[in-house]
Amino acid sequence: MTTRHIVAVGGSDAGISAALRARELDPASDVTVVVADAYPNFSICGIPYYVSGEVAHWTHLAHRTAADLAATGMTVLTDTRATRIDGDTHTLEVVESNGHSRHLDYDALVVGTGAVSARPPLAGLVGPDALGPAEGVHLLHSMGDTFEVMGSLTRRDPKTAVIIGAGYIGLEMAEGLTARGMSVTQIEALPEVLPTVDPELGALIHAELERHGVEVLTNTAVTAVTRGADGALTVSATHEGEPVSRTVDLVLVVVGVRPDTELAAAAGAELGVKGAIVVDEHMRTNLPDVFAAGDCVQTHHRLLGTTWLPLGTTAHKQGRVAGENTLGGDARFAGSLGTQVVKVFDLVAARTGLREHEALAADRGWAPVTTASSPDDHKAYYPGATPIAIRITGDQGTGLLLGAQLVGSRSAEVAKRVDTYAAALFHSMSVEAVSELDLSYTPPLGSPWDAVQVATQAWVREHRPTPENAQV
Repeated sequence: MTTRHIVAVGGSDAGISAALRARELDPASDVTVVVADAYPNFSICGIPYYVSGEVAHWTHLAHRTAADLAATGMTVLTDTRATRIDGDTHTLEVVESNGHSRHLDYDALVVGTGAVSARPPLAGLVGPDALGPAEGVHLLHSMGDTFEVMGSLTRRDPKTAVIIGAGYIGLEMAEGLTARGMSVTQIEALPEVLPTVDPELGALIHAELERHGVEVLTNTAVTAVTRGADGALTVSATHEGEPVSRTVDLVLVVVGVRPDTELAAAAGAELGVKGAIVVDEHMRTNLPDVFAAGDCVQTHHRLLGTTWLPLGTTAHKQGRVAGENTLGGDARFAGSLGTQVVKVFDLVAARTGLREHEALAADRGWAPVTTASSPDDHKAYYPGATPIAIRITGDQGTGLLLGAQLVGSRSAEVAKRVDTYAAALFHSMSVEAVSELDLSYTPPLGSPWDAVQVATQAWVREHRPTPENAQV
């Protein structure tokens, strides 16, 4: 049998998952992973917890050590940059750390180049005079970024910081820097923090930040970051039309990411939503024998169709599909629901599926309506019961479950409860049918009707579908 030569570009979730799957299915395959830095298979999601000190050493962020990867039989080329795909000759040009260029032959190639941090086009952040890590201004998306932040924390011993952006990473970093004893100001341009959930739930996270001493400025647009002669950094902004500024020792810019598609695009790969690489359900691109997966590709969403939704869980699944198909398999990516969860101090926020305005914008003929409720996480007579704020969105015409959002205490198993909704969404269940699920119960942990079901029952009482339209 002829040995298959498989090359994966990218050492994060998608690339490594593809390589692992190929080696699992065909131990005789020759699998090479090209990694631009020295940190293959590291958990980018864990970075805030290393910065906070909760993860004691950066090496603990590795999903697998170099020895673990080598034991699978794959070859990992670190500090090696992929520079050109030649589809005609089926070769990948790479440049090693010493500047030497060479070509890798492939029978199948997986592009898993991920995403890169977005840098707002603001004075002090772009252009020849842009401030960077040396001045205490940081992006945060890679291990390299992490070491630069840690270097600033050691070198500058900052007491104050501004975080621009209040999404998942921004919120986690607000907690992390506060845990290090810093005074933190969080600035968000939108009306509320954590804009991936409804404002009513974002407000709960907002209050939690303030309860732990974080100054939160929403509806605030940053206009410039400048550095004074003494090295202090001033972040200038407008808040509801009025100028505001904060002078601090450290600035983090975490306003999102964009797909890193330069390598694939230069080879002729088709780009789609948000400039991400177009792939089919097999993770094939339009280039012969070239697959792509992870944050650099567009996403099939089970409710929305084609979108772009960069998530580590999605990247792992897509990489696994791509790796199987490099061997001639017929694996298919089943689609995402955008299930996400974040811990902010003592609260946990989660969501899956669609919010009401997203369901309306999808133009699928739905009449989405939302019901809010606050069931306890377990029986009230057992000590420590806490309410979970839950918002259920469903289609009023058919009763189809469309989405769920939750905020509750860290002890309330919010992450697992959102997973119940995600499973229901995956199988196209109605809101009412959630009550038929056989969920576990013991008074210290739940109720005969779990909070998940109490919330859907509240939706049904308020929005029961008309009998002639109801479907289960």
